[in-house]
Amino acid sequence: MSQFQFHRPLVIAMVLGVGALTLAPLVQAQVTNKGMTAREQEQRAREMSRTGQDPSAQSEEGKETPATPSIYPNATRQQPTSRATPRLMSKLKKMQEKYDHEDWAGVIADADAIAGSSDAQSYDKSYAYSMAGNAAANLDQQDKAAEYFAKAIAANGLDNDSHYAAMYNLAVIQFGEEKYADALATIDRFLAETKSDKAETLAFRAGILASLDRNDEAAAIYQDLVAKNPGDKKLLMNAVAALQGAGKFDKANDLLEAAYKRGQLTEEREYRALYVGYMNAKRWKDAQAVIEAGLTKGILQANPETGRAFLLLAQNAFYEQKTPDAIAFYTRAAPMLSDGEGYLNLAKLLDYAGRKAEAKEAARQALAKGVKKPEEANRILAH
Repeated sequence: MSQFQFHRPLVIAMVLGVGALTLAPLVQAQVTNKGMTAREQEQRAREMSRTGQDPSAQSEEGKETPATPSIYPNATRQQPTSRATPRLMSKLKKMQEKYDHEDWAGVIADADAIAGSSDAQSYDKSYAYSMAGNAAANLDQQDKAAEYFAKAIAANGLDNDSHYAAMYNLAVIQFGEEKYADALATIDRFLAETKSDKAETLAFRAGILASLDRNDEAAAIYQDLVAKNPGDKKLLMNAVAALQGAGKFDKANDLLEAAYKRGQLTEEREYRALYVGYMNAKRWKDAQAVIEAGLTKGILQANPETGRAFLLLAQNAFYEQKTPDAIAFYTRAAPMLSDGEGYLNLAKLLDYAGRKAEAKEAARQALAKGVKKPEEANRILAH
């Protein structure tokens, strides 16, 4: 057996990762995802330019409009009563027209002029900076977008829903720019002031914590969210990633296994997360069952990734001196791998088992696909 170069397989954790786009809304002009949409802001600006009044306070007939329920009814912030300055109405209207025509650079220039005007009050500044933040985000000028949203917040002139929309988007941009400590400070302020308990916001905070390598804290949040929202697969997979990052592989496996039994796992990466988790736990039979099921369902493909999975099964079987199983797994792995190393190991094992003709054929296949040590394949062919 001295010719063999097999070793106990080292199974690497399958950490799925937490990305900004999966945790937070895209910061774009049409939708802020929290609070007032940009289009609603546009409609408000048009009505103010026509009547000089905020449409949320009074209808066209002069009657009070029923108040729209606040998205953050428990917010601790005292909502401002300031309105747009009449002298700036025409400028607000022009900025709005540029926004309608997606003239983002023009929106930013007008917003700077409006906010810098001696006539500008807190509402004018906050509204202008908020619009500029959306425009800068559309231009992919993330640093400028963050600066404008911060200024909109500091001017403190918007209603609560719009104010916290700007704050949330500031956190999103900071996260996207990998300024995780800043993002955490912003989202903590957001949560403290709004008293929001929405799953997507708490998940966003957990994602920031995971990015700061505070995986234990992130995992605790995700696990609580998964318990309350068992059908949300995005929360589930982020919980798995955080648990793996915290080294709690057994708990990650438990979540994945339960989801698998419920039929929630439908993607290649999800199946891979489960079978790698089983391999880490030395549950080789369970790993094999998941791989076979994935291939049968078409979720896993006969590609190098799956080939490496069979390679690990083969190496483990060899280590446990289960030669027939090792041969079977190498036979499955070899055609899927991008090189001939699987065929070479298969040839060695067949040769050791006395199956000379099969060993020679595997050695030829190894040479055809390419191996690091062709002399080993040639040695099998020579006798």
